[in-house]
Amino acid sequence: MKLTRRGAIGAGLASALASATGLGAASPRMIPQRAAARVIVDNDFSGDPDALLALAHQLLAPRTRVPLVTSSFINEEFKVPGVIPGQTARQGHDIAVELIRQLKPGQSPLVVSGAEGAMKPGREPGAAARAIVTEAMRDDPLPLIFSCGGPITNLAEALRLEPAIAGRMQVIWIGGGGYPDGGWEYNLAMDAEAARAVIEQSKIPFWQVPQPAYRQMGYSVAEMAADLRPISPFTRWLYDRFTNPPDFVDVGGAWPMGDSPPVLFSALTTETSLSREIPARRIGPDFKYGDVIPGRTLRVFETLDARMTHADLLARLKLHAGKVK
Repeated sequence: MKLTRRGAIGAGLASALASATGLGAASPRMIPQRAAARVIVDNDFSGDPDALLALAHQLLAPRTRVPLVTSSFINEEFKVPGVIPGQTARQGHDIAVELIRQLKPGQSPLVVSGAEGAMKPGREPGAAARAIVTEAMRDDPLPLIFSCGGPITNLAEALRLEPAIAGRMQVIWIGGGGYPDGGWEYNLAMDAEAARAVIEQSKIPFWQVPQPAYRQMGYSVAEMAADLRPISPFTRWLYDRFTNPPDFVDVGGAWPMGDSPPVLFSALTTETSLSREIPARRIGPDFKYGDVIPGRTLRVFETLDARMTHADLLARLKLHAGKVK
């Protein structure tokens, strides 16, 4: 077929229009996103598998970069299938490494095993604490967030090793009872001395997601089976982590995904969740909140956007698996 000058111009315009609108054979144009923060992810990965779901979500989020993952311990009284008492942080390290191997997220964070047990007087800070200090003291244009979904032991040890890191990062912690009273809550009770060290003895900027807030993140068990599991071989591997719960856990119609709020705040938005700035209070022996700490404030989240969090997770997993064109 002979191509005329008018035909050539028309073909060129059509090609340009297809490129500009994302039509045609070229890849569709995407809304641009770039990393706005570094996130150290610290969690008890050998315990409740919602920590793994949150880690996968954080690793796939283009708004954050994860240079370091640290593992924390779980209570040895909770008999988790396959978890060896005294090695829970080490096993958490291995599970996090396996997740990264399965996911292939495009970034390869350093994974370091944390302390095996709560803070003890005179105990030398471990490898996780030293790695946290190294990352915090490293010059980088991106601000640093420390995200913790378990006992806050590794950060407390890092602060003891190098107090200057308090001015070089922000903390998001899943833990503590609801305000104003407080009370027993797992992450706080596992190492209350570490929480006291971070909240009462440092000025590190601190965002807290207490128990009544993080319980809003429930994810329907039916949705997990229908929407999460079928996406890819990785999501089948991830889903299978939820199918062998400890004997003492009676799974209802929803699985609590309490470790996901830091991903919502760091990689999506804080604007659809409700929080308030309050005076920090001392933590009593019964885990209740006591006297106000002069000059110390916390940002406490009360209402969380679970819909956006779970929807973004599914979308990220589908995009990563190539299920969305």
